[in-house]
Amino acid sequence: MTSFFERSIEFLKGVGPQKAELLKKELEIFTFADLLQYYPFRYEDRTRFYKINQVREDQAYIQIIGKFVSFQTVGVGSKQRLVGQFADETGVIELVWFQGVKWVKSRVAVGVPYIVFGKPSRFGSKYNIAHPEVEPLTEKSKQGSYLHPVYTTTEKLKRRFIDSKAISKMMKMLLIEAVNHINETLPPAITQQYRLMDKKSALVQIHFPRNTQELQKAQYRLKFEELFYIQLRLLKLKITRIESFPGIRFDNSELLNEYYNKHLPFELTGAQKKVVKEIYQDFRSGKQMNRLVQGDVGSGKTMVAFLSILIAISNGTQTAFMAPTEILAEQHYNGLKEYADLLGIHIGRLTGSSKKSERRVIDEMLQSGDLPIVVGTHALLEDKVKFKNLGLAVIDEQHRFGVAQRAQLWKKGQNAYPHVLVMTATPIPRTLAMTLYGDLDISVIDELPAGRKPIQTHHMRDSHRLKMFSFMEKEIQKGRQVYVVYPLIEESATLDYKDLMDGYESVSRRFPDYPISIVHGKMKSDDKEWEMQRFVKGETKIMVATTVIEVGVNVPNASVMVIENAERFGLSQLHQLRGRVGRGADQSYCILMTGNKLTTEAKLRVQTMVDTTDGFKIAEVDLKIRGPGDLMGTQQSGLMDLMIADLGKDTEILKLARSVATEVLNADPDLKDPKNVLIRKQVAAQRKSMVNWSRIS
Repeated sequence: MTSFFERSIEFLKGVGPQKAELLKKELEIFTFADLLQYYPFRYEDRTRFYKINQVREDQAYIQIIGKFVSFQTVGVGSKQRLVGQFADETGVIELVWFQGVKWVKSRVAVGVPYIVFGKPSRFGSKYNIAHPEVEPLTEKSKQGSYLHPVYTTTEKLKRRFIDSKAISKMMKMLLIEAVNHINETLPPAITQQYRLMDKKSALVQIHFPRNTQELQKAQYRLKFEELFYIQLRLLKLKITRIESFPGIRFDNSELLNEYYNKHLPFELTGAQKKVVKEIYQDFRSGKQMNRLVQGDVGSGKTMVAFLSILIAISNGTQTAFMAPTEILAEQHYNGLKEYADLLGIHIGRLTGSSKKSERRVIDEMLQSGDLPIVVGTHALLEDKVKFKNLGLAVIDEQHRFGVAQRAQLWKKGQNAYPHVLVMTATPIPRTLAMTLYGDLDISVIDELPAGRKPIQTHHMRDSHRLKMFSFMEKEIQKGRQVYVVYPLIEESATLDYKDLMDGYESVSRRFPDYPISIVHGKMKSDDKEWEMQRFVKGETKIMVATTVIEVGVNVPNASVMVIENAERFGLSQLHQLRGRVGRGADQSYCILMTGNKLTTEAKLRVQTMVDTTDGFKIAEVDLKIRGPGDLMGTQQSGLMDLMIADLGKDTEILKLARSVATEVLNADPDLKDPKNVLIRKQVAAQRKSMVNWSRIS
């Protein structure tokens, strides 16, 4: 028998099959539970009435009691509008309707008292309200003052008369029945200790709050619960993994010591030392390691990975190093080969474009165990790629791989599950990392190597273009190279292509004597590769490109990054692009070119880039602006479909939820204690409706 909350939405009084179909398509509301958890995005204060002489243009929404004095229809045809003079004892305000004029005329009359609700705006010396809500003044309507919920809806729904008001009406119908079926989902020990509102009251007050205090309590309770169960699930996965999947114990660090004492090209930063120590502790614990290393571009993650690889090889196992693109795999191969050659360690590479003859040799060497390190792309995941004894998998730019792909690599360990080291140059705010990678251990490399100069970032408007060109020329004359990047936004590929070609032409006209590379998504990958290589070798001085260069290319001689239409980029993308320069010892620059008119949000993004080079600070701002879903791309979206919590704003609630979940599991890992019976029930109920996130990250 389906439970009350699993009932189809069409069986709610007043909905029926047609409306239900629309609600499913437009808002993904299929069941009573979906509707109940469709929370308002804001509330209108209907608890207060204003006098007309108290009206100000900066007020959001206001309620007035008064009477219509007169009506006048102005304009003709489609330009026609209805203007009503609405008065109380303190003054007169104009109410204006541009649509539904006939309908309004048939509903309102002069001299009858009404309550009017709407957003005031100023026109010259007068105030008016466009398309206000008007209802007759009755004892009930005067008393029925509360915080009014406003629900998100769509144009299609509004055309079928399913606006916020209609959703609010459905919610009232549902709550009348639902109240008797809402059960508590948190144990009394937790609700009492943290003074959380009970579940039933929270669900009523979130939709129809009596006052602001009750609303805040309801929001806090529902946010806490949502984050608590996400954290509980992640921590439970971690415990299961640690208990069920023993790791290969690495006690020998011979090669690491030899390299460290004889060949290390530079002194490690304190942050690098700390992270290597954390990894070595994992290796020796006998548990399978699953660690995420976060570090800004240029913070020395590759060296940390190499030192970890040396420990794995010292213990007789092999390492697979996986990168998301061929360019990046090639770069890692060259970088690691330089280090490995000093110790006489053999290293191979395997990508989609590896020749058959090369592949055969690599496959044989991996199976015989003669090849200790292989660097590659998705090609490493193919079934025919087998290892004799895979001990460590290193995955770079982790958010570009799906969970299933990582699991494939994991299964390639013959004798035991390999340790996994995941690296990313995309700084993830602590709160987001706790939720996205809550079952991974996290290490942060938060300092740059000595001698690196911070990149200087400047904002220039289109009107400063000549100044920007002459700055480029000065840098090229010093022997440096320059990137000029154009945005790539899928919806308008043709427009982007035009932007790029226009830009390429204006750069070519301005710099007739310098060879220029061009790279964009419409090119064949061989042509792209050839153009990139010309720039890497210094044959071309300027690289005009779309964002294909966001991850990867390492050209220490490139010291200027010009980002065109910078207002069209997200913060994390701007930060990644900026990280392409500043690879050498020279002072590097990033120039953000924008139009003259910027939205408030675009101004904030540009200003943040100018103010700081700290990736974590940038990520925090980005999280506040965009919310978590967009930050991580689609791979992780399942975890990010939060109903009410907001990781950008609810940091403190998240920390509390995680610490409470940790306490619960430390005391009762299998949730068998009778006092955790409600948690056990809720976890079981969620499990039915949820994808099981892979054991690895």
